[in-house]
Amino acid sequence: MLSAKDIAQVKALGFLHNRGTDTFSARAVSKNGTMTAEQFATLAECSKKYGNGHLCFTSRLTVEMPGVHLEDVENIRRDVQAAGLVIGGTGAKVRPLTACKGTTCVYGNADTQAICAELYDAFFVGYQDVALPHKFKIAVGGCPNSCMKPSLNDFGVEAHREPVYDLGKCRGCKKCVPAERCPMHAISVVDGKAQVDDTLCNACGVCIEKCPFGTTPPVTEPVFALYVGGTWGKHTRMGTRLPRYYKREEIEPII
Repeated sequence: MLSAKDIAQVKALGFLHNRGTDTFSARAVSKNGTMTAEQFATLAECSKKYGNGHLCFTSRLTVEMPGVHLEDVENIRRDVQAAGLVIGGTGAKVRPLTACKGTTCVYGNADTQAICAELYDAFFVGYQDVALPHKFKIAVGGCPNSCMKPSLNDFGVEAHREPVYDLGKCRGCKKCVPAERCPMHAISVVDGKAQVDDTLCNACGVCIEKCPFGTTPPVTEPVFALYVGGTWGKHTRMGTRLPRYYKREEIEPII
């Protein structure tokens, strides 16, 4: 029979009690939402060997192996660590980080998985022994579609690409491709010339390089929106009295 002490002790290690049973789910943490095929194979083997043979994916991109008995806690920790992963991600501390697929997504404005890996090392690993007032969530998004909802995390990073318009090159095409592609309808054609409403543009980058005559020239370096507060009441985008977006080199001094 499990005691309250047993449950609390292993929860701190990343093992969550399975309700109504004497078993636990072991939570394997990914660095940025990706794992190698070998790591997945290790988790599958651990689940068959120590758990009930199932793998469960969480909203924070961790993989849980349910059905683990107390006596196998150290065994599964050892095997998972040998594969380059850790069991953890619970308690009032920095939780597993999440990143969207911006690294490979056609809408991605930055290498979100690389950024997430940097933040993982700095905060999930670096703050592992820091007790916080509550769990702290960090997310990285690659565009304003906001699939990973960085604005709802305690700290969020969202990549944008600010267009630099050269409207003098506009030839008044009957079919303006940038205007048709713009999801915010920030570009319109008035009296045969393209115009941009800066109050509508959200710097998604979709229009960039879409004009064959160069009105939306290449922009290679992304900029970032930063969010703090998340669902704990503030939900504040950094930029009210600061620059709207931050360059990559400006982020490190802030965090």
